[in-house]
Amino acid sequence: MNRVRILTLNAALPALDYRVPDGMQVQPGSIVLAPLGPRQITGIVWEADRLETGDVPDSKLRPLADVMPVPPLSTPLRRLIEWTADYYCAPLSAVARMVISSGGALNGPTTMTEYRLSGGMPERMTPQREAAIDALQGEQATIRELAGIAGVSEGVLRGLVNQGVIEPVSVAIDRLFPTAKPDFDVPALSPDQREVTDRLVEAVAARKFAPFLLDGVTGSGKTETYFEAMAQAIRMGRQVLVLLPEIALTENFLIRFEQRFGAAPVLWHSSLKSTERRRAWRAISEGTAQVVVGARSALFLPYADLGLIVVDEAHEVSFKQDDGVRYNARDVSVMRARFEGFPVVLASATPALESLQMAESGIYEKLDLPSRFGGAQLPHIDTINLGEEPPERGRWLAPRLVAALEDRLAKGEQSLLFLNRRGYAPLTLCRHCGFRFQCPNCSAWLVEHRFSQRLACHHCGHETAPPDACPECGEPDCLVACGPGVERIADEVAELLPEARVAIATSDTLNSPERAAQFIHEAEQCAIDVIVGTQLVTKGFHFPELTLVGVVDADLGLDGGDLRAGERTYQQIVQVAGRAGRGSKPGEVLIQTRHPDAPVIAALAAGDRDAFYAAETEARRHARAPPFGRWAAIIISSEGDAEARQAANRLDDARPHIDDLMILGPAPAPLAMLRGRYRYRFLINARRNVEVQKIIMAWLATQQFAPGVRVGVDIDPYSFV
Repeated sequence: MNRVRILTLNAALPALDYRVPDGMQVQPGSIVLAPLGPRQITGIVWEADRLETGDVPDSKLRPLADVMPVPPLSTPLRRLIEWTADYYCAPLSAVARMVISSGGALNGPTTMTEYRLSGGMPERMTPQREAAIDALQGEQATIRELAGIAGVSEGVLRGLVNQGVIEPVSVAIDRLFPTAKPDFDVPALSPDQREVTDRLVEAVAARKFAPFLLDGVTGSGKTETYFEAMAQAIRMGRQVLVLLPEIALTENFLIRFEQRFGAAPVLWHSSLKSTERRRAWRAISEGTAQVVVGARSALFLPYADLGLIVVDEAHEVSFKQDDGVRYNARDVSVMRARFEGFPVVLASATPALESLQMAESGIYEKLDLPSRFGGAQLPHIDTINLGEEPPERGRWLAPRLVAALEDRLAKGEQSLLFLNRRGYAPLTLCRHCGFRFQCPNCSAWLVEHRFSQRLACHHCGHETAPPDACPECGEPDCLVACGPGVERIADEVAELLPEARVAIATSDTLNSPERAAQFIHEAEQCAIDVIVGTQLVTKGFHFPELTLVGVVDADLGLDGGDLRAGERTYQQIVQVAGRAGRGSKPGEVLIQTRHPDAPVIAALAAGDRDAFYAAETEARRHARAPPFGRWAAIIISSEGDAEARQAANRLDDARPHIDDLMILGPAPAPLAMLRGRYRYRFLINARRNVEVQKIIMAWLATQQFAPGVRVGVDIDPYSFV
């Protein structure tokens, strides 16, 4: 092979041809360094007939600079990259970047210097040095990472290095991970679990594509069944990937995994240090990482011999990425399993309607776990009609829910209050002039976080301190919080039950594996009486003494124009209800609502899942919504409103007119300004047989957009803001 075509990792560059120097060995999938002008770029050798490029004669080709010492990307992985780019209308290079997600991993085996406390003390102690020493107990990392952990400047730490308080340590970056033992602690399974397990183990042993929908009620032991399938893959020397929707769930999963297999799995998520990412990436690509547990980005890593994917809580919206490559990890998992020929398990107590439809049509094999493990019973569910049983003035918890909290506290049992709204209050306004605090970058109100003394935008991250006076009229002490967030509910519980130990569980408070581990430990040791949490606590946690779940505002998720609002609300409440009564004691769920007759609330109260899904299915069929139709969105954005609107209008003038395809818009997006950019949306609805992606790409190709205009395409959108 004297001439090769490489896919660059820059979407602005086309595929490029290079000459292979004598003695250099490359093949499709090899990761290479190639010269481009005065610099070198990373690329992937690709089949020439699958990428278009300019016709450059051999005599003008520049030679490749180097081949990186990592295994080539396999043919099935390259086909997955192509499929993902085609299906989600994304640049091929953007998808490939998710595969090569650790630049340092591309270099050969090496060591690096990390730092840790030596046990000595500095000649002169300052408040910053004292804080750093306290924060870095037991930590070992680079100076930059230690500075982030300690919350001090790198200069402070380098001063401690010079005085010998912090010492350097040479670390072999690519040391092997501990070995998981498939027979370390084999559990006793119920007959239902054994039936499911046998089918999954059989499928793993067959080494063929087999998509499963594992549909089990909360507490039925779904994890134990797919653990045995993982054990079979480990016995065969194959790798396993487990995708989790939230980093906060990782710690709970790790504990259960280590109890079963005697060693921790390999982790992959955004909070890993750069050295940890490098070590994990190389172990995955070389095949020494047996089981990988991670967020959705772990799906695109270059596994040497993947034999099973498990998508836990497969219904979760967080598996859909909302920027960059807008892919759904649940669906791409199935495609990866298909390309590489192994089973994939979608596990959920509340499967997505699309997954259920795939099972009903025979594309997925459905496995059921209809009852809880060990004789535990599903909780009793009841509704509280807030129109008939309103909370006291100025409060948010109805008397019956308060009485239930008092009863559990007296019995020494735990309670969970669910409200899917972070912070103290969703809106702060001036009672004197009516001024509302709005994000300067987004069309969104600032959310008050009273514990951290900040007003924050949950869309762009903008933060500001609450002022002493209204910035509009100057009136002091006139700001009032409107509506409840979890912090406000926690305050109310503390007032009503002053002896109760209350913990708040949100992405703000459980924003690292360490904090999540501490929360789990305290809850399991019954050091917490009442948990107040968002959707973060609706899944994955198992607290045997938790017997009461209160849903503070069941109607919250039904607001807005989300096509899946009913399904999401049902899933969230069923999942959070499933935290109650998982041990020997019976559980109770109280749902506060102003609309007890709404179909989703009525189905929850009656425990009639089939009726809810049947009604939702008919509504989707009538609206030609997924899984009976196709949805796609085009988002036009610019820093100038006029520029964005003009670009959207020009695109509208060129809209295609095709049977079985409806285009709505352009219209300002519900979140009309996001991160300083004005946004206009088209919403496209089509029948299943319409090739929406080809139509969209051909439509967009008719336009030359101004440099400041961005165009995003969202296939199968979950967010409509």
